[in-house]
Amino acid sequence: MSKAVSRLATWSLASRVSPRAPLSSRTIPNGNFFGAQCNTRWLTKPRLFHGTASRSDGLTFSDTGRLPEFSLKDKVIIVSGAGRGLGLVQSEALLEAGAKVYTIDRLEEPDPGFQRLQERAQELGTSLSYNRLDVRDNISLNATMAKIADENGRLDGLLACAGIQQETSALDYTMEDADKMFGVNITGTFMTAQAVARQMKRLDRRGSMVFIGSMSGTVANKGLICPAYNASKAGVIQLARNLAMEWGPYGIRVNTISPGYIVTAMTAPLFKQFPDRKENWPKENMLGRLSYPEEYRGAAVFLLSEASSFMTGADLRMDGGHAAW
Repeated sequence: MSKAVSRLATWSLASRVSPRAPLSSRTIPNGNFFGAQCNTRWLTKPRLFHGTASRSDGLTFSDTGRLPEFSLKDKVIIVSGAGRGLGLVQSEALLEAGAKVYTIDRLEEPDPGFQRLQERAQELGTSLSYNRLDVRDNISLNATMAKIADENGRLDGLLACAGIQQETSALDYTMEDADKMFGVNITGTFMTAQAVARQMKRLDRRGSMVFIGSMSGTVANKGLICPAYNASKAGVIQLARNLAMEWGPYGIRVNTISPGYIVTAMTAPLFKQFPDRKENWPKENMLGRLSYPEEYRGAAVFLLSEASSFMTGADLRMDGGHAAW
């Protein structure tokens, strides 16, 4: 019998069901605990969500509704690539959960639906703003994140949706196109996360980051010739794991969402060009259909909220089972 099991066996039933101790006394002592080195600053017993509940970082939940851990009330969150498409849909979900959302995109003007969403944000008692910014512009990235952090006195999260796609065979890919693909999808994501993390660390704020990966970062899509894109998404997933490891001691969590095929305004012309894909792609997953941007809303809220407080370095693949068989 291991020492850990032996120790557990000696605990009395009463000690296992006794009331929780005050927050200040619920840290695990420094030293070796069941063979693992522990740090009192980060390791505390889980909190319960009943009315106003204390957090291990000194904050409290004032939401008395059900499942308050999913609330993003008053949190300040950055969403890149939110001028349209998936990023814009995700921004709406964050607003509905109570977050104050700052979007960045290289588009001169966001989608016409952006203004409608700004009006909705006011109705929800929060706000949505747009910043024209290329994720490859590192100087502007850092200046913008510092300004947002100073205006609010906090920065709580990042949803990195910015990315590009290009369908070109490996033998025909140019160095310029490959550099652009990796520059936006990997380096752009990295530099955006870095700029946000610098402010979190400066303000001593714990937070959560979510990168949009792809099932293409796990599998080579049959019949879809996108070598650089697929490699870039694999890089995004691995980047998240490494940042999760490095920034974990600061209380910053980093995870990815890997979508399957999504029906968007951008895929409509693709289906016209390749009508067989509209018929065949749904057959390649277990649900027999394509996904829609709205189906990823809940995942973003989950990963940016306290509902996933013990989750980091993970990839949440949502592909209808495409990569599971």
